[in-house]
Amino acid sequence: MRVAVVLIYLSGFASVAIGILVLLSRYSVEAAEVLPTSLLGAGIILFGLLTIAVASGVARGRRLARLILTIYLAVQFVLHIVTIVTADTWDWTSAVEMVIYVFIAVAVWTPPGSRYFSVVPADQTEVATAG
Repeated sequence: MRVAVVLIYLSGFASVAIGILVLLSRYSVEAAEVLPTSLLGAGIILFGLLTIAVASGVARGRRLARLILTIYLAVQFVLHIVTIVTADTWDWTSAVEMVIYVFIAVAVWTPPGSRYFSVVPADQTEVATAG
């Protein structure tokens, strides 16, 4: 599970970096595409930061954090598809990010990663918190 958490942090930081580069690429597009490119870059930055924020909850085994992470990854996946369609410059970086998103989603939703998010029975909470 630690590998997945590290990948979550790295993908969040990479999304922020890619978002900044997409945002800065608005200076090299036609005037009609400046606003969509700016909004796309800002969206990638925003959801990258949100992914970083939810990574600590995933590291603690919070089920809500896993669900929120999945939603953020889905939104980022769509944003990267839009990036691939609209901007030729960022095709390979967006494709790599999308592969990492799929790997993270598989890691947190399939066993053994999904067992990390299981509910601890009430009679074992003392044992779980003491160790």
